[in-house]
Amino acid sequence: MFGLFKKKTERVKLNNQYNKLMKEAFELSKINRTASDQKYAQADAIQKKMDSLP
Repeated sequence: MFGLFKKKTERVKLNNQYNKLMKEAFELSKINRTASDQKYAQADAIQKKMDSLP
């Protein structure tokens, strides 16, 4: 409750976005492999951004 109004850091925002993309890629892997590969590529780009943060 005390963290309710706390702003999210850039790393937390990127991590949430990364997790969302990985989940979407997993779901798409069952249906459309090409779209799944694109989501994995987007997630990889976000992972590289997270690695470059101090």
